[in-house]
Amino acid sequence: MLTLVICPGIHDRLLTEQFVEGLRLGEMPGLKVVTFPASGIGAVSSADISQFLWRQVGDPWRSSELLFISFSAGVVGAIGAAWAWQGFGGKVKAFIAIDGWGVPLVGFFPIHRVSHDYFTHWSSALLGSGSDSFYADPGVEHLTLWRSPQTVFGWQQTGGSQKIRTTAAEFIATAIARYHSPSSS
Repeated sequence: MLTLVICPGIHDRLLTEQFVEGLRLGEMPGLKVVTFPASGIGAVSSADISQFLWRQVGDPWRSSELLFISFSAGVVGAIGAAWAWQGFGGKVKAFIAIDGWGVPLVGFFPIHRVSHDYFTHWSSALLGSGSDSFYADPGVEHLTLWRSPQTVFGWQQTGGSQKIRTTAAEFIATAIARYHSPSSS
């Protein structure tokens, strides 16, 4: 079974609920979703996220594979937690960073970036471009990308100069589907 780990940033929890609804995660059979209850600066704590995962998912070497989706300040804590999970013998299928501007993203797992505008997309790629990525065009407010990904249109870049017009929600759902096989759950 694939466990989707949602690591929000520092914002109202209602925005995260709206994000989950916008992605329609309840319609993906065999997918377990756990949301880190970020509170203030806790969003950046890899240790807090790791402890949460041990309680919610179990021992890394015996539990399901994880796919992280993180936002803003939550990207800082989530990338460290993903490294720790893998370091303790767990499997990280992929990592999706949403507006993790300024956070170096490297790991022994596929990384996907989602940005609220082209500048953030371009400048974040300097610290690790990842597999494929998405940027909003026209650009949107930072919190809009998290609250309503289904309303944010832009471009998916799959490598080189190839671009595909889509929404942030479709890009994220496609990435999840790539790593999730309901028949193997």
